[in-house]
Amino acid sequence: MRQTTFAEGSFERYAKTTKRAVFLSEMNQIVPWAMLCELIEPHYPKAGNGRPPVGVERMLRIYFLQQWFNLSDPAVEEALYESVSMRSFAAIDLGNEPVPDETTVCKFRHLLERHGLGKRISKKSVVICRSGE
Repeated sequence: MRQTTFAEGSFERYAKTTKRAVFLSEMNQIVPWAMLCELIEPHYPKAGNGRPPVGVERMLRIYFLQQWFNLSDPAVEEALYESVSMRSFAAIDLGNEPVPDETTVCKFRHLLERHGLGKRISKKSVVICRSGE
């Protein structure tokens, strides 16, 4: 088990579980992450020369946050820095790593568009979610 960093810790005495946090917790359970990552993996850049790519599942989760909350690339980067529930959903620990920047998010979104994966992801997610109702 991973140790909690100081950045993840909370000193708030009166916390409330927000509607956003509840929604993200539900989506974490419902969305077939492994299946969707398998769709993207063949098209996703592999580690090699240069900066290593951010994990596929993390980028996919950020993509979903953009869709669910109608966020632009810069807005999702900002939201991830501001929102503990969004960072938790995307498994980002600011004590160990930064949030992927807006350019990284943009390149991931364009990769999905270029290979027609956005529509396939949406269709698979809807089918899985409906069958789980």
